Amino acid sequence: MTRIALLDYGMGNLHSAAKALEHVGATVDVTNDPKLIAQADKIVFPGVGAMRDCMQGMHEAGIDEVVRQAVFNKPVLAICVGMQALMQHSEENGGADALGIFEGVVKRFPEVEGLKVPHMGWNQVHQVDPSHPMWNNIEQDARFYFVHSFYVEPKDSTIVAATCDYGLQFCTALHKDNLFATQFHPEKSHTAGLQLLKNFVDWKI
Repeated sequence: MTRIALLDYGMGNLHSAAKALEHVGATVDVTNDPKLIAQADKIVFPGVGAMRDCMQGMHEAGIDEVVRQAVFNKPVLAICVGMQALMQHSEENGGADALGIFEGVVKRFPEVEGLKVPHMGWNQVHQVDPSHPMWNNIEQDARFYFVHSFYVEPKDSTIVAATCDYGLQFCTALHKDNLFATQFHPEKSHTAGLQLLKNFVDWKI
């Protein structure tokens, strides 16, 4: 059975993500123990709240460097602020540095009449490359659940795995080698979200 380290660095309730992963067949360790993280088959890097708090929590838990290393040697799924943290810098909190794994920035949604910020609720996700194994058995333009005020803008457009429209077209999923990241919350996205988590559990690199 696939053993997944679900990173716990003080950024919110991880219960729903752990239960969803267990539901699709994984054994889950909710942990910030570098040894358990290193022993896991795969890693899920979640995040909620503000970028500065996210980075501080990772640093205090001693797992920021663990994440940097894991991104290059085992399957990783980053979710929400976990995806944003892969960029270099965020506009949030007046500006906050992130992990810098990918070149790019995190921007706040512009004020557009008729659209509320945060972007909250269900929206269609358009797959750039539907043949990617993480999209197995998920329909094109399936709906996923979002809660966010900021979005990522990677410098390299080839790593964009999916887009979404909310006043503008923005990147809602990234992929590079053994890493996949989503702005939406698969653990809160019912059938399509559970399928994506199952695809991650089954993903062979």
